[in-house]
Amino acid sequence: MSDWVPIRRALISVSDKTDLLPFARSLASRGVELLSTGGTAAALKAAGLPVTPVEEVTNFPEGLDGRVKTLHPAIHAGLLAVRDDATHQAFLAAHQFRPIDLVCINLYPFQRAVADPNVSLADAIENIDVGGPAMLRAAAKNHRFVTVVTSPSDYDRVIAELDANDARTSFGLRAELAAAAFARTAEYDAAIATFLSRRSPSPFPDVLRLRHTLVDRLRYGENPHQEAALYRDPASTGQSIVNALQLHGKQLSYNNILDASWALESVKSLERLRQPIPARSLPYVQASTASTPFDLPSLLPPAVAVVVKHTNPCGGAVASTLPAAVRAAVAGDPTAAYGGILALNRTVDSDTAAVIANASHFFEVVIAPEFDQPALETLRARWSAVRLLAVGDRAPSAARKIEYRSVPGGMLVQDRDVVRTDPSQWTHAAGPKPTPDHVLAACVIAELARSVTSNAVVIGGFHANAIRLFGVGSGQVDRVSACRLAVAKAADAIKSSAAAASGPIAVGDAFFPFPDGPKILIDAGVKLIVHPGGSKRDQETLDLCNTHNVTCLLTGVRHFRH
Repeated sequence: MSDWVPIRRALISVSDKTDLLPFARSLASRGVELLSTGGTAAALKAAGLPVTPVEEVTNFPEGLDGRVKTLHPAIHAGLLAVRDDATHQAFLAAHQFRPIDLVCINLYPFQRAVADPNVSLADAIENIDVGGPAMLRAAAKNHRFVTVVTSPSDYDRVIAELDANDARTSFGLRAELAAAAFARTAEYDAAIATFLSRRSPSPFPDVLRLRHTLVDRLRYGENPHQEAALYRDPASTGQSIVNALQLHGKQLSYNNILDASWALESVKSLERLRQPIPARSLPYVQASTASTPFDLPSLLPPAVAVVVKHTNPCGGAVASTLPAAVRAAVAGDPTAAYGGILALNRTVDSDTAAVIANASHFFEVVIAPEFDQPALETLRARWSAVRLLAVGDRAPSAARKIEYRSVPGGMLVQDRDVVRTDPSQWTHAAGPKPTPDHVLAACVIAELARSVTSNAVVIGGFHANAIRLFGVGSGQVDRVSACRLAVAKAADAIKSSAAAASGPIAVGDAFFPFPDGPKILIDAGVKLIVHPGGSKRDQETLDLCNTHNVTCLLTGVRHFRH
């Protein structure tokens, strides 16, 4: 049989009806018989196109609320029959079945349905397509003879080939479309499996199956000699860099994606502080305010900006306005911020864009829920290559979040660290009682510290009407070095804030095994030290704080990030 197969009979059944009518008209104009189901058949008839309902082909009514309509030998024999096999053709003739040459199907919108964090299990189940994937797989298996179309983006290619080749398709096109069909059904099944498994009380199955779909082949990986690609979790919901809309700039690199993801996660971490919790009295704050409920969400300024370099925040701030937050975040480490990734929690307007586009600034990527048009024009004019990513304002899914990390020979799997900072669970262990402002600033710096690679020490506090990061000691092999690095980075900000009532704050991601690190912090002017506690020698650190009139709060929660 020739590699060229004429299209005489097509089955069309689509949920996404984008560009459906022009495609169907093009087929009908070439004398192609159109078969269809339900809503698709109604849409074709309403447009004046001749269409044969599937039930007239199967001689069996649609049933079970639409669950059964194409699951019938008249359909699947027409798709699967090998055209140059005499026994197959005899089977078709004996049962009066006819071949189907083209299938155009896109599936029930399961992924869109479960993107709603409030979707019920019943609604999710009803959005699982059974007949559609079965027909796609049948047509793709028999692509020697059948053309399978799964996306409106392929309509023009198919019509162009029919125009150029006397209403026939080539084997090359059919093979390519068949591969796309199997990829689509694999992605679809993976989304269903992931959704159902995430509802299980056990997050760690006996057999771990990860099915991700290719998004982009990257120019290279961490280094030019490494190949790389980006894949999407088909069940991912909420804000993410993988799902972001790129509004401007060059293709994202491997390192861009990695850094941008951490920048966005750092912003979301600070946003978690804004989630409602009952206001609590903090008995360890200064006496005049100890009985006043501490309402963290209402006290937190609304605007958040974080700058990330090499997966570590080098600047971060909360402030009353987004422009002020950007200025404060960049001030955390202007040298490191140059060429970094900037992430924000509010729509970028023209005032914010003017600050971002300052002549002394340079960012590889800017991330925000949205950008208004004047802001886009400002940033596009400032940089031709800057990547502008709109991540939307979607709430994260309520499903349990698991993270995976490959190691030679296997995979490590764990819950994501999303435990919220809660000052009502902290213990006042040494020094004077803190003020409410001190505690508020400590919560912000603690959230930034959890985004820093271990060993981590972060210094910050109030500065120029913002709560911001002053300096970071990240990824050190000992905690003393982390303290020294944080102090060196924060020196100027410590001097200018040391006289403030809420003074500089240092947060460690884990306990201090000896008082040598805290001594470096105290000698530099730190007024409050926050860490989990738990060292056998905690008392030595507490004694040091008492001696120097420095407050120490113990959180009881470690936040390593390796």
